[in-house]
Amino acid sequence: MLLLNFNFYKPYHGLIYFLNFAKIFYKSVGSKNKLKRFKENETFNNVFQPTREEVVGDLFPLKGKWNADFFKNDNPLVLELGCGKGEYSVGLAERYPNKNFVGIDIKGARFWRGAKTAVETGLHNVAFIRTQIELINHIFAENEVDEIWITFPDPQIKYKRTKHRMTNSEFLQLYKKILKKDGVVNLKTDSEFMHGYTLGLLHGEGHEVLYANHNVYVNEGSPEEVTAFQTFYEKQYLEINKAITYIRFKIKE
Repeated sequence: MLLLNFNFYKPYHGLIYFLNFAKIFYKSVGSKNKLKRFKENETFNNVFQPTREEVVGDLFPLKGKWNADFFKNDNPLVLELGCGKGEYSVGLAERYPNKNFVGIDIKGARFWRGAKTAVETGLHNVAFIRTQIELINHIFAENEVDEIWITFPDPQIKYKRTKHRMTNSEFLQLYKKILKKDGVVNLKTDSEFMHGYTLGLLHGEGHEVLYANHNVYVNEGSPEEVTAFQTFYEKQYLEINKAITYIRFKIKE
C-alpha cells in the first residue's frame, strides 16, 4: 500500500494559499481605489464623463465649443488619444501654456492622476474626457482640432486585431473629420511594428509624412515636444535601451 507524505506538500499548499490571498487582496484594494478615483473625478472641473447615449445622441454640450465655453480662449486645440495616466497631456500643457489640451481615455481611473495633478498645480489649459476613441467625432466638431497625439498605443500585432490599431485607415478618416485643414497627427511608440505599419500605410495611401525617426533619443533632430519629458512606462523602456519611435504626418484631403 502506497503511503503519501502530505507534510511534503504543505509548503506548496502554503504558497498557493498566499498567492490566492494576495490576488484577492490586491483585487479588492484595486477596486476600492478605482471607486475612490471615479468619485474624485466627479469633483474635478477638468473632467467630463458623458454617457454613451449622450455622446452618440450628439448631446455633449462642448462639441464645437471647447475653446469658447471651457478654455475661454482661441488657442490651438490638441488631443491626446488613449492618454492613460494623462502624463503626456499634463506635460504638454505645462510646456505650452498657449495651447489647449484634452486627454481622452475610456478608463477614468487612469487619467485621474493627470486630472488631479492639473487641479493641484493650477493648470487651466488641460482637460480629460472619458469616452471611446471611436466616438471622438461626437465630442469634437469638424475643423475644431489643430493637432492629435497618439502616445504608446497597443500595437494590436495580430492580424485579426487590425481594426483596433489606432493608425489604421478607418481611424485616420475619423481623425480627418475633426482636424483642421492643416492639422497634424503625432505617433510616439516603442513598437517597431506599429512604427513600420503606420509608415507603410501612410506612404501607401498618399498621406504626407512630415517627419519620421526610429530612435528619437539617439538620432539628432527630434522635435522638442517628443523628448522633453517621458511617461512612467517610457522611462522604463529607456532603462532597458528600448528605442522610442516617432512619426508626424498630415492626412490627405
